[in-house]
Amino acid sequence: MAISTGCQPPTEVGQPALFAKPVMSYAGLLKPTAISVKPLSLKPISYLHGEPRVMWEQDEIDQMIVNENLEYAVVGKFSYGWPNIQDLRKLIPKQCELKGEYKIGFLSNRHVLIRETLLGDYVHLLSKPTFYITQRNWSFPMRTLKWDPMFDPEEETTTTIAWISFPSLPPNFYKGISIFISSGSG
Repeated sequence: MAISTGCQPPTEVGQPALFAKPVMSYAGLLKPTAISVKPLSLKPISYLHGEPRVMWEQDEIDQMIVNENLEYAVVGKFSYGWPNIQDLRKLIPKQCELKGEYKIGFLSNRHVLIRETLLGDYVHLLSKPTFYITQRNWSFPMRTLKWDPMFDPEEETTTTIAWISFPSLPPNFYKGISIFISSGSG
């Protein structure tokens, strides 16, 4: 075992430092960093080729997300029809088993924005590939997608959640280095 001189935990001899970092849980990966609600000041309008524009810094965008309660926002996508928005506001919390407070709003012709207050509800909505919203003997499939500030309803998302299972994997192979380094790398 190598001796560590800094704040990092010691790594095994021959083990890449990349895998020495602590492994984060699925919920930890989804959880946004905590920022308190702060008001934002008005931004000056500038012009580019005669077109007005407002420039925002990344920390200001992050603050807007917190101010608008979008940290735990999920997009619900209906590909084959959907109930009206008033019915969805009643059906989604019951049929998706939301436990905390929520707000559901119309985002586009096939998308709704679901803003939860509990991390558990957020993880639950993203953990299942499809929810079936049932109304009057009709079932409407709703896929859930992680919302981000660059969400465009006209484009398919490039982010997806994948569950990977290794049945009967011996415990000595649970460490990341065993799973993520392929034997074919040169």
